[in-house]
Amino acid sequence: MITAFIFIALGFATMEFSGWFIHKYLMHGPLWMIHKTHHQPSKTFFELNDLFSLLFGSVAVILIIKGIDTLDYRFWMGIGISVYGLLYFVLHDVLVHRRLKWFDRPKTTFLKGIFKAHQAHHRTNQKEDAVSFGLFVVPKKFFKDEEN
Repeated sequence: MITAFIFIALGFATMEFSGWFIHKYLMHGPLWMIHKTHHQPSKTFFELNDLFSLLFGSVAVILIIKGIDTLDYRFWMGIGISVYGLLYFVLHDVLVHRRLKWFDRPKTTFLKGIFKAHQAHHRTNQKEDAVSFGLFVVPKKFFKDEEN
């Protein structure tokens, strides 16, 4: 069971750090034409940027399917990626962007920090000059308990 937990954590961490890299260097780089839909006001529930979620979700599904017979590392890493995706959806799409109005604004220091970091990221709708590309790993300054 410890091994499963390690691979779940590894899948989760891999998503945070590869997601940061992909967001900074690909989404705000050559894939900006897709990602910019996330930095513009949306007239619809879905945006072209949601294709990235389908891509990451597909990786998780493939890993889970490849490892399900033996419950090997691929299965557990796919579970970790899926957990990350679920939390990403709740924090990013529901709590921060309010695509679904399930919760009020965050009240804990941790959630407020994530919220502030993402607000800082969206202060520009341009490819350059954006900050804070991760979801969970964000600069400490956003976790200071100050009112905006």
